[in-house]
Amino acid sequence: MLLPKKTKYRKVRKGKNDGVATRGNYLAFGDYGLQSIENERITGRQIEAARQAITHHVQRGGKIWIRIFPHTPVTRKPQDVKMGSGKGNPEFFVAKVKTGTVMFEMKGVSEDVAREAMRLAGHKLPVKTKFIVRGQL
Repeated sequence: MLLPKKTKYRKVRKGKNDGVATRGNYLAFGDYGLQSIENERITGRQIEAARQAITHHVQRGGKIWIRIFPHTPVTRKPQDVKMGSGKGNPEFFVAKVKTGTVMFEMKGVSEDVAREAMRLAGHKLPVKTKFIVRGQL
């Protein structure tokens, strides 16, 4: 499961996650990519599940890049606890993904294999996704 080695602050506020990505919205490494077309928080577990789906489908061929990382802690209070008495403890970490963010990239496999692998990975994620190819718009 992905999580940061250390954080500057143990708890952070939710913040906003709207708008379109201005960074990380292009293919930087591979020839094929999986791009988000919604704004959402993606957990480390979801990223790992998508990575496993891609790796399994390409049968460990080619090269895969994960372009997002869960830096933001999410807190939860225990069940059956009354309102008040402060903020809960950090439970897991999320990556804030905006519209247009390229989440996964792949190189070294054919386009149809990459397309199917990215489709399978997209089903593991809480965002709608789009398959993109280098040099096409």
